[in-house]
Amino acid sequence: MTQPVPIRELPPPPGGMRFYLTTHKRHWVRWTDKPLFLKSEHFVQAVKLHPALGPYAVDSGGFSELQRYGRWTRTPRQYVQDLRRIWEHVGPYEWAAGQDWMCEDLIIHGGQAGPLRFVGTHLSVTEHQRRTVENFLELRSLAPDLRIIPTLQGSTVPEYEQCRELYERAGVNLRAEPTVGLGSVCRLQSTKQGAAIVTAMAAHGLRLHGFGFKTLGLAKVGHLLASADSAAWSYHARKRPPLPGHTHKNCANCFDYAMRWRSRVLDAIPAWQQPMLEGSKAA
Repeated sequence: MTQPVPIRELPPPPGGMRFYLTTHKRHWVRWTDKPLFLKSEHFVQAVKLHPALGPYAVDSGGFSELQRYGRWTRTPRQYVQDLRRIWEHVGPYEWAAGQDWMCEDLIIHGGQAGPLRFVGTHLSVTEHQRRTVENFLELRSLAPDLRIIPTLQGSTVPEYEQCRELYERAGVNLRAEPTVGLGSVCRLQSTKQGAAIVTAMAAHGLRLHGFGFKTLGLAKVGHLLASADSAAWSYHARKRPPLPGHTHKNCANCFDYAMRWRSRVLDAIPAWQQPMLEGSKAA
């Protein structure tokens, strides 16, 4: 088996912030050299994996796990095995998310959001943060050679500061990490609260990845992020007729639509931020 190269530092992307297009279609890795973000479970379920044409990162699928079960059903050891198989067959990924615990109200308390039912973990934010940090430490102990990133969790600036301090007390120097995930901000990313969280964490000199950031959030704080991802293109496509000449019902699974949406998102960033973006005109 090909082992991951033990690299702790990744070079910054040319041109600044890297924007990953999130997709549930794992075979897209052989269709484009644009950065992609894919759930590990989609690779795990595949009989055959294809080498990636361009850069990609791996999502652990934590939102779906906690939404459906209120807990993680895969052990850290199983997750590490999954990541090694992905690395061997798809190629070196830029980084992989840990098995963190999101802190959105629906994740913690449960409830209904459209068609999705959340069972709820019924744990405290503090407990979610503790489990997030402990999981990162365990994953790094099991696989110090893998590029697994720490992720900050919370819902307010003081809570994110508390999570950051948990990592520091555990001996994790977040400023030395090539990427630090910023979790539980998807629904806050375009709000004043979300901007305050990003600003506060960036002030510590962290290279932040914003999970679930799109146009409005990037317009406000994109210049403070090292990278971001979004799957909003699929939701948008479900609400619209298919592209001209496309015969499917909608373009929620459509590569062409996703690539066009990506270009629109990057081109919509304010002009003063454009030099900070990677590939906005070459998308």
